[in-house]
Order: sequence, then structure tokens, then C-alpha cells
Amino acid sequence: MKTYSMKASEIQKNWILIDAENLVLGRLASIVARILKGKHKPNYTPHMDCGDHVVIINAEKVALTGKKRADKKFYWHTGYMGGVKMRTAGQILDGRFPERLVEKAVERMITRNPLGRDCMRALHVYKGTEHPHGGQQPQKLDVASMNSKNVRSA
Repeated sequence: MKTYSMKASEIQKNWILIDAENLVLGRLASIVARILKGKHKPNYTPHMDCGDHVVIINAEKVALTGKKRADKKFYWHTGYMGGVKMRTAGQILDGRFPERLVEKAVERMITRNPLGRDCMRALHVYKGTEHPHGGQQPQKLDVASMNSKNVRSA
């Protein structure tokens, strides 16, 4: 029996909508990375971008477990001497671009190569409930009902 390998013309990309309100960030990121890569499909081919487009709304309402909101730190360097900067996860969520926290969590679960960059182009994260992808008619995926641990209660 030969192993089936999908061709580029056979790829069917769907649109999926996920509401991130009260969802645990790491669990959400792993589910989204699996969908972007296409591993949820029966005809998954590792060397092809066969994943779906994912639209995430309410990125600022994502939940972090434990004390990660205050203790998880992100560092970067400006390029100047003494230019190490730091921001906590809480500061990012309360700041101007809270969707970057979700994007980075998913990006770090995708392979770092040209195929991974193609997969990341199919991720669309938005701060509020509005998104410009209504014309694609995305199907709503209820991540909260998949596992009780996916939701963080207050």
C-alpha cells in the first residue's frame, strides 16, 4: 500500500472562528497551532500547508493560570547599551496590542521555517468582537466545550 500525499490543487482551506474569552492561553494556542498546521484533517500531509484559516476574537480576554499574569516576563533588546526592556504578560494584555500575546503563543508552537511562516499567515487575531472576515463565513469552534480545563473560571 502506498502512502497518500496530497497535491496543492487538492487542498481545501476552511475558515474557523474562535472566541478566546476566558480560555487558557496555552491550551488555546496548542489547539490553534494544530488547526493551522492541518493535523486535524484525515488527509494531513507534513510538507504541505493544508491547514485552515483561524480567526480569534476577544484576544484581550484570554486567561492565564496561576500567577503568570504578573510573573511571566517578555524581554527584548533595543540595540543600545543597557537597552534590555521587559514587560509582563499582564501589561501586554492591558496595553495597546493584547493580540500579540496570543499570536506569539501560537507562533512558538509552529515550526520555524518557510512552511511555518505560511501557516502563520492564516492566523487572524483581533482585540474585540468585530472582525473583517464575515464574507468568508467562518464556522464557530467551541473550544470551551472540548475540555473543562480549557476554561478558566474567575
